[in-house]
Amino acid sequence: MSTEVKEAPAKEVVVKEPSEPLFSKKNKKLLIDPLDDANPITVQVLGICSALAITVQVKQAIVMSLSVLAVMIFGNLIVSLIRNMIPNRIRIIVQLVVVASLVILVDQVLKAYVYDVSKALSVFVGLIITNCIIMGRLEAFALGNKPWPSILDAIGNAAGYGWILIAVALVREVFGSGTISFPGLDEAITLVPASVFDFGYMNNNLMILPPMALITVGIIIWIQRNRNTKLFEEN
Repeated sequence: MSTEVKEAPAKEVVVKEPSEPLFSKKNKKLLIDPLDDANPITVQVLGICSALAITVQVKQAIVMSLSVLAVMIFGNLIVSLIRNMIPNRIRIIVQLVVVASLVILVDQVLKAYVYDVSKALSVFVGLIITNCIIMGRLEAFALGNKPWPSILDAIGNAAGYGWILIAVALVREVFGSGTISFPGLDEAITLVPASVFDFGYMNNNLMILPPMALITVGIIIWIQRNRNTKLFEEN
């Protein structure tokens, strides 16, 4: 009489993948690249309208940069969290609703705390809704990535957008008005003493006109591409 010995089923060994550090090399790249190699304005040529229109004063550029930063962070976070529940056919509509809701909140905050700047920015706060940078990052990144990388991507691109705006505004305000202004200050800081005008110095009013914003952005692009050989384009 033979007895059969049944082997116990082998237990599946679950190997846990090591968790990625919060600031891994890949995540740091999301923060650093938009500042130079993948700058949304100078490399991708997005968001040019606001760079031309609201960079007459530094405080306007700072407020606009912070507004875009807030909208991008929360927009990327929300879209990333609900990305698996968004039907593909209406994803653009969902993104617009998310961004529009955030822009309305930002606009109300600006009117409550920095009304003069909000008035100067005029319709450009509302136009954040259709900002190519924001919609582009939602579509290209937040829809396919987890919340933390999406937040880092938002911070990186908003910072890349912001430093260009502030740099352009700094050049235009200093050389166009001889002043520099910051949010929270009632009056702009005068950089050129009144006595200098007695020697024939005049502020260059051409700098406060929109064409000079485009020229200033062009100079920044030229400097950036000459410094960074990776941005060279072959014909």
